[in-house]
Amino acid sequence: MPPRHRKTRRTYNEPGHAHLLTFSCEQRWPLLVRDGIRRLFLEAVDRTRRRQDVALLAYVIMPEHAHLLVWPRRSEYRIDEFLYSVKRPVSFQVKQLFRAGGSRRWLDRLTVRRGKQEVFRFWLAGGGHDRNLVRREQLWPVIDYLHANPVRRGMVARPTDWPWSSARYWLLGDRSVLEMDSIDA
Repeated sequence: MPPRHRKTRRTYNEPGHAHLLTFSCEQRWPLLVRDGIRRLFLEAVDRTRRRQDVALLAYVIMPEHAHLLVWPRRSEYRIDEFLYSVKRPVSFQVKQLFRAGGSRRWLDRLTVRRGKQEVFRFWLAGGGHDRNLVRREQLWPVIDYLHANPVRRGMVARPTDWPWSSARYWLLGDRSVLEMDSIDA
């Protein structure tokens, strides 16, 4: 069997640029369907954005992937470190949940061998997609696009019907799930 192709992500850490980040679950399996796992993800995003001084402008969590629109506030930053700091604790906590809950099937499916080492892989290898947004006027069309994801997939009728995105924050003023940062700052 030929070695599995590992996608690589190009990253441009440019001061003043926002980043549209897209990353998927291993094998694009719907691992983000449990509310508890979605909450773990949002907690990791919130913790990381505060620790690394990164503005969170929008997000949407789909069953098998997630989108984040972030804007680093520091002139020197590494978006790959931001992603690592979000994804790593989620993977670790999900592994613990699966162990505690007896989800042996998922533990086996998500554990891959690297030589003699076993690695639990919640996220698809390769880092996902990172698109720099260089102009402020690009932000709202991207936010609208993210919020429309569940509608395009036929999961809900309106973006605000999907509880796992920032649509309710921006369109209804609902701050109950996760507070967004100001775009005007």
